[in-house]
Amino acid sequence: MFLKTDQTYLRALEPTDLEFLYSLENDTTVWHVGNTLTPYSRFVLEQYLENAALDIYAVKQLRLIICNETHQAIGAIDLFDFDPLHRRAGIGIVVTEEHRGNGHAADALKLLLNYCRDTLRLHQVYCSVTATNLPSINLFTKSGFEQVGIRKEWFLTPDGWENVVEMQRIFHNHQEV
Repeated sequence: MFLKTDQTYLRALEPTDLEFLYSLENDTTVWHVGNTLTPYSRFVLEQYLENAALDIYAVKQLRLIICNETHQAIGAIDLFDFDPLHRRAGIGIVVTEEHRGNGHAADALKLLLNYCRDTLRLHQVYCSVTATNLPSINLFTKSGFEQVGIRKEWFLTPDGWENVVEMQRIFHNHQEV
């Protein structure tokens, strides 16, 4: 397996991930960052899993499962809006609450960035992070992302409007990820 560190690895979706995805996608505490307002059914997720093996060039997205050293699924990391012409993609990441803060997200992001640069040969990646999500802003900043803008009052949350920080990482030659 090439997408691996000592404590974290990334793998393709499997049919056995249905229940994990069901709980992840229906976690209402993160719906506001994914533009989701309704729950996902198991049927819809089964269909998604059936098509997950399609090539990133065909579907313009890729979801990988983040696993820890005990092979437990603890999160997901996504490439979306994949644009092979302009060699860029968006990145999203979520780690289950009980596994946050122990380096798995940083490992997963580093692995994905290497994949984007070395395998997909992307020129840049970007993400959007709510301004109050300081752990995510720090994660992306430590991974070489720069803030390139703020979308004011972009997300409506139960607590009111929230700004979104736009971040971008451009790969220059073979710089360290």
